[in-house]
Amino acid sequence: QVQLVESGGGLVQAGGSLRLSCVASGSIFRINDMGWYRQAPGKQRELVAGFTSAGSTNYADSVKGRFTVSRDNAKNTMYLQMNSLNPGDTAVYYCNIGAKDGRDYWGQGTQVTVSS
Repeated sequence: QVQLVESGGGLVQAGGSLRLSCVASGSIFRINDMGWYRQAPGKQRELVAGFTSAGSTNYADSVKGRFTVSRDNAKNTMYLQMNSLNPGDTAVYYCNIGAKDGRDYWGQGTQVTVSS
């Protein structure tokens, strides 16, 4: 079955960088969209960055200019390059894929902690 495996989270100082990776395995119906979400304690889950069904990128206003989402279709991998991190970026980050048949897949989440 489908599995999304994330890596790259950790502890970093403000101003630093991290790159998250999400590797998909299993049989996934044609992909509609995909992206990275995050959730901090006491806050709603929010879309950070992703690809629309048309293939264009979409970013939350809070991360524009700092984060870059990319993918390598041959490796079934999606990335999130995070630069100029600040404590407000501290959250659990989740990989998500939405298939065209309506199914939705999530990774296990990876913790990103940014110290001030």
